Amino acid sequence: MRITVIGTGYVGAVHAACMADIGHDVLGVDVDAERIAALASGRAPVHEPGLNEILGRALASGRLRLSTSLAEAAAAASTHFICVGTPQRPDGKAADLRYVEAVVDGLAPHLRPGSLVVGKSTVPVGTAARLATRLAVTSPGTEVAWNPEFLREGSAVEDTLRPARLVVGVVSARAEEVLRTVYEPMLRARVPFFSTDPATAELVKVAANAFLATKISFINAMAEVCDAAGADVTVLAAALGADPRIGPRFLNSGLGFGGSCFPKDIRAFAARAAEIGAAESVEILHEVDRINLRQRQRTVDRARELLGGRFAGRRVAVLGAAFKPDSDDVRDSPALAVAIAVHRQGAEVLVHDPQALDNARAVFPELTYASDIPKVCEDADLVLHLTPWQEYRELDPAALAEVVREPVLLDARNSLDPQPWWSAGWTVRVPGRPLLSPSAPPSKPASPGRGGEPCMSS
Repeated sequence: MRITVIGTGYVGAVHAACMADIGHDVLGVDVDAERIAALASGRAPVHEPGLNEILGRALASGRLRLSTSLAEAAAAASTHFICVGTPQRPDGKAADLRYVEAVVDGLAPHLRPGSLVVGKSTVPVGTAARLATRLAVTSPGTEVAWNPEFLREGSAVEDTLRPARLVVGVVSARAEEVLRTVYEPMLRARVPFFSTDPATAELVKVAANAFLATKISFINAMAEVCDAAGADVTVLAAALGADPRIGPRFLNSGLGFGGSCFPKDIRAFAARAAEIGAAESVEILHEVDRINLRQRQRTVDRARELLGGRFAGRRVAVLGAAFKPDSDDVRDSPALAVAIAVHRQGAEVLVHDPQALDNARAVFPELTYASDIPKVCEDADLVLHLTPWQEYRELDPAALAEVVREPVLLDARNSLDPQPWWSAGWTVRVPGRPLLSPSAPPSKPASPGRGGEPCMSS
């Protein structure tokens, strides 16, 4: 069928390319002419495994076209997916809906009778109903549905083509049937399909993010308790995760979550709950946010302790700038927050990342960046592991010990196996675990950390 995807950033580019790949005729629309030109040449706007390949196939097939015109979008199809951003408002914690509203207002004069506008953006509950009321005046007969995305940066193509579930919030059987047609290949593969009202669909997305954020902050709070008690949070998390009622996912303690979804989504959820008289119901989210932000400061404090109480005159190597691996996204990156804090307290900071150096440099040009790990670590007094890329798990601790000034590692992500580092002469500090020092052998063999999944993305 013919559909449009309005907004070709992270969510929109993936959705447009994947929908064309499964056989739909797609028009991708964006106000950013440079982004549209890049997409038309086969270059995705973000680093996402598999996206360039699927984008190339979609363009070559002719099923994906691109435009900057909302009028052309309205003429091209009667089903329109809104995939624009909903950042945190600059004057508070609520979601900024200006981009969603601009799309709706821009489409309205051109919509054909019987059109379906489908939101994929993460929005406060009640947004679909409000937009439907708005369109009822300018475009009678147009329906609004909500179909939230559940993409994880680093696996967004897989999550689109083989999702864990599909959720659609609709007000008519016709709208549900349209969306069943859009996702027919997924339904044939028996992907769970939840058809509900728009308000419930809007809440599914923010509630899912809030639950996962809570799980991450909980285990980080337990790491703080383990530090105070001399316990090991890795074993604690493994034992908790063995309980089928809890499960092991998102129980990796460390630096906490970041990116463009969890932080702003839980704040917007709490703000909206307050607006509708349910503030007390989500008070826990304020503490989740505080615990998460506290991990950044605690990491800076641990780094200072490992350097004898001062950063001035010390050289610190930072491994990781993206907010999570397999992404070049540095929005609200815990890694960069720690790196810039250490720099501003007097250390010379050198940063490595496999994909995000250009984006990081644009945000914090005062830091030093390099694409060579040994160069970043040369003469370092401390190595900070801040983004759990697979590349860092494959490092040779003995070889790296030859280039640093002091073999001291702070694994703030708790995802490296500390045993080979300790065996190679490193002092290893991991949040919530006993310090490993060459002069003080562990009472038990150190067990490997486990990689977590710090964020999905909207």
